[in-house]
Amino acid sequence: MTHAPAPQAPVPVIIDCDTGIDDALALLLAVRHPGLDLRAVTCVAGNTDVEGVVRNTLTVLERAGAPDVPVARGAERPLIEAVRTARHVHGHDGMGDLGLPAPSRRPVDVDAVTLLRREILASPRPVTLIPTAPATNIALLLRTHPEVTGNIERIVFMGGAVATGNATPVAEFNVWHDPEAAAILLSAGVPITMYGLYVFQRVIVPGPDVRRLRASDEPGTRLAGELLAHRGPATDERDPGGGLGDAGAVCAVIDPAGLTTHRLPVEVCLAPGPARGQTLVDRRARVGEAELHGDTREQPLIDVGLDVDVPRYVDLYLSAVEHKGADTDA
Repeated sequence: MTHAPAPQAPVPVIIDCDTGIDDALALLLAVRHPGLDLRAVTCVAGNTDVEGVVRNTLTVLERAGAPDVPVARGAERPLIEAVRTARHVHGHDGMGDLGLPAPSRRPVDVDAVTLLRREILASPRPVTLIPTAPATNIALLLRTHPEVTGNIERIVFMGGAVATGNATPVAEFNVWHDPEAAAILLSAGVPITMYGLYVFQRVIVPGPDVRRLRASDEPGTRLAGELLAHRGPATDERDPGGGLGDAGAVCAVIDPAGLTTHRLPVEVCLAPGPARGQTLVDRRARVGEAELHGDTREQPLIDVGLDVDVPRYVDLYLSAVEHKGADTDA
């Protein structure tokens, strides 16, 4: 007689975000997928100012029908740089200017670093952190409370670029916004997966699926469709799809086999100039002349996403986001 394997307990996760259209897509997935236990959400300046990020985060959780997930306000600016938002991408309100009503939920009365420490140490299982934003909150946590690394299973962060950037020719926005914080994150001493710009840009939900989501009567499902419609880029100008963006990092936690990674040395360029914020990913098969002549540095080894199963992650996202809607409508 054979026995079916026991269902696995949900993975405890904390999302650190700068909500943001695609951060909102990530939150919708984290709330609605049964394989995740969303323990907290922390907010940081990035796509918009931190007050807007808090408002947007609470709005999304409310629309998603999330339980009472604690949300905390975090850093209002990077460690060194000034705030440099991405409102030209995400709209003035950071949420595509969809005109969503103000949330009735409120953030908790502690700051993001305090909430992160509390929830990580209180979790009966090691927590997976999913930063989809500049790493300012995470850097402050690691420098203030390094003991938390003992109960962190993995950090799966959206950030960095193997080749071409978006904030600059070589730097991705989250890392470019706070390079020092990203460098601290990479040296956390726990397993880290980099869900970078190359895979980030590839996962596109087809136009017919986006239209179906937008036509839903269920608020969270419809919101996912509206956000995807704002995301682009178009795969077909006559029927444009929408990119999952940050939600792909959540997919990588739920279904790691959908992301092909290579374990590679990675460092962040911190020097002033055009390369600042670049993630230097060493993909060479052997050392070069610089190392042979003594120019060596300690670089953390990171699991870098280099390929992604696009249909697999699109199906994962749609099935999770629409499942809640079906339950609600029934």
